[in-house]
Amino acid sequence: MATSMLKTPLNVFHRHHSHFSFFSNGTGAKNTLPVSQKRKSRLFPVVSMAATPVQTFLEKSTPSNLHTGVPIMVNACTGKMGKAVINAAEAAGVHVVPVSFGCEEESGRTFQIGEREFLVHGPSDRESVLASVLDKYPNLIVVDYTVPSAVNGNAELYCKVGVPFVMGTTGGDRDLLHKTVEDSKIYAVISPQMGKQVVAFLAAMEIMAEQFPGAFSGYSLQVLESHQASKVDASGTAKAVISCFNKLGVSFDMDQIKLIRDPRQQLEMVGVPEEHLSGHAFHMYHLTSPDDTVTFEFQHNVCGRSIYAEGTVDAVLFLAKKIEQKDHKRVYNMIDVLREGNMR
Repeated sequence: MATSMLKTPLNVFHRHHSHFSFFSNGTGAKNTLPVSQKRKSRLFPVVSMAATPVQTFLEKSTPSNLHTGVPIMVNACTGKMGKAVINAAEAAGVHVVPVSFGCEEESGRTFQIGEREFLVHGPSDRESVLASVLDKYPNLIVVDYTVPSAVNGNAELYCKVGVPFVMGTTGGDRDLLHKTVEDSKIYAVISPQMGKQVVAFLAAMEIMAEQFPGAFSGYSLQVLESHQASKVDASGTAKAVISCFNKLGVSFDMDQIKLIRDPRQQLEMVGVPEEHLSGHAFHMYHLTSPDDTVTFEFQHNVCGRSIYAEGTVDAVLFLAKKIEQKDHKRVYNMIDVLREGNMR
């Protein structure tokens, strides 16, 4: 679903004196919002090359149209984003190899996703499995939607084996992530936000911040972001927008973001449709002038995951093209993908 500037329920941004009731310190508002416990980390140690049954599984599972489309390996294929990417990739004619990395409990098991079976590998054989898959599919691109704690370790693995990748996972040490990839000379698309329309909005914000620095000097900012309870970190998109507002002269720290992870609050205060509690991204930014006479509101609401999955497929196709062209630039983001001008 594309980003939309959907009207927010009045009970979210109802004014009380000069502040929103949701953000106020009064008794009617909660100052501390619960954040769900972190999911089990999918970060596994890199191990030496070892014998693995992956080659046999690939031979049994490889379809007759092996050489059609770009081959991709979707890690965390049993996750909601993994499944969404697999569906979007197959709809676009991209060949998804039937192998993935997962947690220890999933290791050695096969999972039915759509009409195909995927063999999941755990901690003990990631490096050997990835090398084996790359050997069979020399043009392989890995898609990573795991967890924040796995970002840097996974990137190190991909760079060590020498496989290009699209990183949609948020969090981790982003500076280290970029350095790891740049030092390895591997091709990669790295973006905490894969939704094309949301990225276009971010690009517009960056242009405004660059061309009109200080335009909102003295304004106060309030930020609310709501995601499914399984999202443990603050939104990378919200952080990017806030960085733009900082350049525009607004003083705001990232730890001031109001994270909404409680389903009841999402239903009653944010207005998230019940059927999308398990997968949504609602962002609200409210600016107020120093004398409280002027306000600006920015909002983008996303229900479901199709917008991110489709953007990920675009990033894969973009990266495959750059690799084929032997482009001198090797690390890209979704702005680069948008600028290519070939969005489906």
